[in-house]
Amino acid sequence: MARMSSTLGAPRPDQASYMLRAAAGDAGRAYKQQMLDLLDVRAGQTVLDAGCGPGTDLPALAERVGGSGTVIGVDRDPAMLRQARERTHGLQRVQIREGDVHDLPVEPGTVDRAKIDRVLMHVADPADALAQLHRATRPGARIGLAEPDWDTLIVDAEDLETSRAFTRYTTAEVVRNATVGRSLARLAVQAGFHVETVLATTPVFRDFHEADHMLGLGRNMGKAIAEDHIDRSRGDRWFAGLSQGPFYASFTLVSVICSR
Repeated sequence: MARMSSTLGAPRPDQASYMLRAAAGDAGRAYKQQMLDLLDVRAGQTVLDAGCGPGTDLPALAERVGGSGTVIGVDRDPAMLRQARERTHGLQRVQIREGDVHDLPVEPGTVDRAKIDRVLMHVADPADALAQLHRATRPGARIGLAEPDWDTLIVDAEDLETSRAFTRYTTAEVVRNATVGRSLARLAVQAGFHVETVLATTPVFRDFHEADHMLGLGRNMGKAIAEDHIDRSRGDRWFAGLSQGPFYASFTLVSVICSR
């Protein structure tokens, strides 16, 4: 398998393929399996995947609800919805609906299980999105939330200050709600949920090319340089040096399981 080229300032990869690749990695598979287990999805239930993207988790949810349950995948991106429909073709109990997490196309009090995974970091108002989940779920429902905390992003480099500047730029300029991971439990309580479990996992990247793709190292450093947040010569040296010798990067992903 040929490696992709790593270029400073390269454009963002296709969002659907990016999400699928993130889910397919060891860390992605592990936390997703853990969330599914803790959600305790049962046969006959109605399950909502809010911000389902290309439908990565929908087949697994459909298997758990069985022939008498229903899985609802909601996303606002037509390209994501097309892939979700293709991925769930033939699964009679899966419904794909176009909609926004701020206005879920779901009848109030009808959902037994719900999940929202790496979506709140992008939305206009995470608290409002959780209020929508509260409206959609019935008493006794279980809800799974998972979000990164990008303030915990660390990239090993001899130039530690530039690594720190890169993380600051990512947190302040690249991701809308970059530290929402640490706030999940508090926001869930404020939305009316009871927090049962809070877990933190640390995805570790030891391959530079994989990290460049998943973490946007060259892409975001190029932006930071263009916007005068980081000196060009320093940023160029930092990025070029990452591929030399052993590589390490990581961040913290927070998962919260709560009940209605």
